[in-house]
Amino acid sequence: MALERTAVNPVTWSVDLGFNQGEVVSGQTRTLYVSGQTAMGDDGEPRHDGDMAAQLALSADNLEAVLSEAGMSLANLVRLNVYTTDVDLLLRHYGALVGRLSAAEVAPASTLLGVTRLAVPGQLVELEGTAVA
Repeated sequence: MALERTAVNPVTWSVDLGFNQGEVVSGQTRTLYVSGQTAMGDDGEPRHDGDMAAQLALSADNLEAVLSEAGMSLANLVRLNVYTTDVDLLLRHYGALVGRLSAAEVAPASTLLGVTRLAVPGQLVELEGTAVA
């Protein structure tokens, strides 16, 4: 059975921001739950202290690496949770993430939360997702 995604948008303003209000997914055979991805290097060390744009880019790269390892891509992402220690600063750079999602022709259901801090000191953003294939 082929994967079918149906956007659920009783209002449409969110689509311009890169996310659907909800998504109905049917026909999936596999679900991947991706732990929060931050700007950590392959050696487990944090990168880009204080640089939101670079941290967001590396966090997205790390999210895509997990998806790829599971034989998936951003196109399979149905849920994206974004945690940040500075919502205003993140929003200045959020277009880069929306651009990646748009290029994959996906607008996953999303939540953006401001938090006091993340697990690793110096990290400004964390991306957590659910993907289906």
